Amino acid sequence: MSSSCWLITGGCGFIGTRLVGALRDSGLNVGIRVVDNLAVGALDDLRRTAPVDTAEVGSEEFPAPRPDRVQFVQADILDAPTMLRVARGSEVVVHLAANTGVAPSVEDPRGDCMANVIGTLNALEGARHAGARRFIFASSGAPVGETTPPIHEEIVPHPVSPYGASKLAGEGYCAAYARTFGLETVALRFGNVYGPGSKHKSSVVAKFIRDALSEGVLRINGDGGQTRDFIYVDDLVGAVVAAAARAAVGGEVFQIATERETSISELAELMIAKLPDFGVPAPRVVFDRPRSGDVRRNFSDTRKARDRLGWRATTTLEEGIEKTIRWYIESARPDLRQTAV
Repeated sequence: MSSSCWLITGGCGFIGTRLVGALRDSGLNVGIRVVDNLAVGALDDLRRTAPVDTAEVGSEEFPAPRPDRVQFVQADILDAPTMLRVARGSEVVVHLAANTGVAPSVEDPRGDCMANVIGTLNALEGARHAGARRFIFASSGAPVGETTPPIHEEIVPHPVSPYGASKLAGEGYCAAYARTFGLETVALRFGNVYGPGSKHKSSVVAKFIRDALSEGVLRINGDGGQTRDFIYVDDLVGAVVAAAARAAVGGEVFQIATERETSISELAELMIAKLPDFGVPAPRVVFDRPRSGDVRRNFSDTRKARDRLGWRATTTLEEGIEKTIRWYIESARPDLRQTAV
């Protein structure tokens, strides 16, 4: 993969900045171009990861990214002409930009569809016309819907939320582009991602820590018995890099998770046990009404990723939660830094 150009959509976000950092730390001589509309991600977060050059959308041609810097283009994936131009010269396209989460999709199904279906189509078109070698699509376990876990790639999808439906459509377009146009697409169904840098995420780990620091509570939607498969961000980034490098995986779908089923109540108990180690009083638990569109149980069988990508998650939930709390203490609450161990 050396001497290639990577285009990362949504590259100013939580996963995107972590991927940029991993690529720079890997020693690979790759140019990196990031496109982000900054609706969620922040340019300052990208700048903390790497020196940044800004390219203007109005430019006729974008210069090739320098290997020692990251090129940033502020643009929306719904801007089809810009996506065609911004993808030029890219060998690998990693499509992370999306409307994320079940709740926003229930509130605005049309907006979710536009971002996750039309936006993905525009990214695929950019990659196709650029002659890219590999297209990595950030999917989710949500397309599968309500089923008895562990989730694996052979289960027939039956999404129960607009978010799951839009991600399933993205997977379908990836499969079609692989077969029709020969673009090597790889759809990665991410587990529940958490870790340092997740300040903008609305998922449960980030929300638990923010609420514990600001209000001293952990709010659980439902009875806490619902389960998820929590994956540490650096493990997930490793899967993205593996999916870009491994041969003979074009057109495939992979579950990217830990194979560990954890209930929300168990996660809350872990938080209550760990937060006092960082000088934060143990929060109290508050139960709220269940969220519409949420599945009851969710964890994955990742044997296909082990066999075909040579990848597996290595960070335990306990290790990952400690690293994430420490990051929040040091970054999100400067007044608590002195009490962190």
